[in-house]
Amino acid sequence: MAAVAIGVAAIVWFAGRAEEGPGGEAAVDLAHVHGLGINPANGLLYAAAHTGLYQLPTAAAATRVGTGEQDTMGFTVVGPNHFLASGHPASHAGGPAHLGLLESTDGGVSWRELSLRGGADFHALRYRHGLVYGYNSTTGELLVSADKTTWETRSTTPLRDFAVDPADADGLLATTEQGLARSADGGRTWTATGEPALLLDWTATGALWAVAVDGTVRHSTDSARAWSTRGSVPGTATAFAADGENLYVAVADRGVLHSSDGGQKWTQLYPRP
Repeated sequence: MAAVAIGVAAIVWFAGRAEEGPGGEAAVDLAHVHGLGINPANGLLYAAAHTGLYQLPTAAAATRVGTGEQDTMGFTVVGPNHFLASGHPASHAGGPAHLGLLESTDGGVSWRELSLRGGADFHALRYRHGLVYGYNSTTGELLVSADKTTWETRSTTPLRDFAVDPADADGLLATTEQGLARSADGGRTWTATGEPALLLDWTATGALWAVAVDGTVRHSTDSARAWSTRGSVPGTATAFAADGENLYVAVADRGVLHSSDGGQKWTQLYPRP
């Protein structure tokens, strides 16, 4: 069951539509959301999409951040106004098809290329314990870097998503076609756990959240040894982020949703009702 849904989530997103800005003008047409994250600098939700990075305020129209229109993959929040990402150039831009590792230190207004330009398309990135962990979709490699420039290949295995234990740099959990897999050696070797899952987020407080292939939202407080069911996502999830009991999810053909109670009830952030 996981193999089918993972393939679908990789190629199908929701079709966005233009919202109206403060003056009634069309603000954005947000589509193909690949990543979500909260910026600690302003508490706003950011969505990485097919045509750039966007802010999604709770009571206003979504707006593009900066002028970058790259297909933004692997989006992850390092700290206040500090982001990492990957992806592909905008359709009108030249250069190699894969952007490698990108970094922004001004909240996504501008981006600079750090490494692996032309050689890596990170579909999942995590920053923890002073390390960048990235899954390079072009090679199937899990790579790790301490300086964002030189990389160590830890393993080659097909992953959909992964998360890093906030208390242990070597503790990783990943979603695969066979279900969840655990690593105790920094991603060098993996052991299947049998639990089905699609997307993960492991918060700094130790709370681990998972969205299953069927949309079930699960929660663990003991590093995925035991899970409790908290709710369900109404549709196929393509991106997921957790901030305490606040959960955010992009849903194919529907938009970006928010739950303030761990996934029991959902409200729509984009497109606005």
